[in-house]
Amino acid sequence: MALKYRRIMLKLSGETLMGDQQYGIDPNMLEYYTKQIKELIDIGVEVAVVIGGGNIFRGLSAAESGIERTQGDYMGMLATVINGMALQSMMETHGVYTRLISAIEMQQIAEPYIRRRAIRHLEKGRVVIFSAGTGNPYFTTDSAAALRANEIDADVILKGTRVDGIYSADPEKDPTATKYDRISFREVLNKNLRVMDQAAFALCAENNLPIIVFDINEPANLRKIMFGEPVGTLVTNGGGVVHTPA
Repeated sequence: MALKYRRIMLKLSGETLMGDQQYGIDPNMLEYYTKQIKELIDIGVEVAVVIGGGNIFRGLSAAESGIERTQGDYMGMLATVINGMALQSMMETHGVYTRLISAIEMQQIAEPYIRRRAIRHLEKGRVVIFSAGTGNPYFTTDSAAALRANEIDADVILKGTRVDGIYSADPEKDPTATKYDRISFREVLNKNLRVMDQAAFALCAENNLPIIVFDINEPANLRKIMFGEPVGTLVTNGGGVVHTPA
């Protein structure tokens, strides 16, 4: 069976790295993600990763503690570098070659972002971990994932969450929420469905880059997506809303 996607951007939230902890990094979650990514590399998929930093520090909530917004956002970017270092270490322990790339220059830890170099790493079968967001405050890691995915000519963005797709409402709070199998970028924006931020959605819509929102905690999902099986919710510039039958 042929691969449907050859080069992907995998977007992971920092919170998922906590596992059952209140904060920090759970080594079991690092190992889980490593095995998932390694399976993709083994079948010939080129993998780029962006991880949030919410398990360590969230810039948007910094103002509540008296930290100025811009400073808080930079602190959040550094948190994503810590997560990237942790994932890199775990993957290399499992024999997966990686490159950690930072949008904020820190030569002793990570490579600076150079588009052609990042693409070359992918072509050589290395996992590229993009950290420090876009390097600018006021932009989320969702926006960073959308930006880098477009820059490296990724085929799709895969947003791993703890639910199995996009719903009409939060399924953890509203039992009547219905799942979308497929939805357009325009519908996502019109319905104000908060899965990724609107800037990220707009960038993907403008460049016709599809997004798949799926349950990352189901081990078989990533492989199924690579071979074109319907998993989660597909967001494209194509047709309208398609609901999962009740």
